[in-house]
Amino acid sequence: MAKVYVFLADGFEDVEALIPIDVLRRGGVEVVTISTTIFPLVESAHGVNIEADLQFDQSDYSDADLLMLPGGMPGASNLFEHEGVREVLLAQYKAGKKIAAICASPAVVLAPLGILDGKKATCYPGFEQALDKGGAEYTGDLVTVDGNITTAEGPAAAFPYAYELLTQLVDKQTSDQIAEGMRFKHLMGC
Repeated sequence: MAKVYVFLADGFEDVEALIPIDVLRRGGVEVVTISTTIFPLVESAHGVNIEADLQFDQSDYSDADLLMLPGGMPGASNLFEHEGVREVLLAQYKAGKKIAAICASPAVVLAPLGILDGKKATCYPGFEQALDKGGAEYTGDLVTVDGNITTAEGPAAAFPYAYELLTQLVDKQTSDQIAEGMRFKHLMGC
């Protein structure tokens, strides 16, 4: 079973965290939410308190198949400010393992770390200059996959992003079945 760690910092965008968590868990992926604060409770950008499964120092992340970053502000900035998150992301990247980020996080977290150098990526509109400065090619797509890095644009991309990650971690058939069961394919006219 694939294992995913989702880093939650105060100010994270609700749907960018919760939709992928839900979709991945429905698909049989082990998803562990991580508080990057000193408390298990993390407050979203819209005032929703989520109790994370673990606090940051309760894992070494070496068993991660994927590290995932929701966006939102100041959530993305708070993730970048966390030294441990930066170190774990760089170790995951150097190991050639999967990293996913949505909304502001590709530009605010991944680009400054050099993780997007020479890669195609997307992010929330208005942050694309940070991608360019970080050596990435901005696509403007809802979801962009380049090698082991998956990026997504923002809240509206949360479902396509989640299904893409499920396809990568499990398989397309399972992803399609979950999308159908959640009526996403109906929404998209598929």
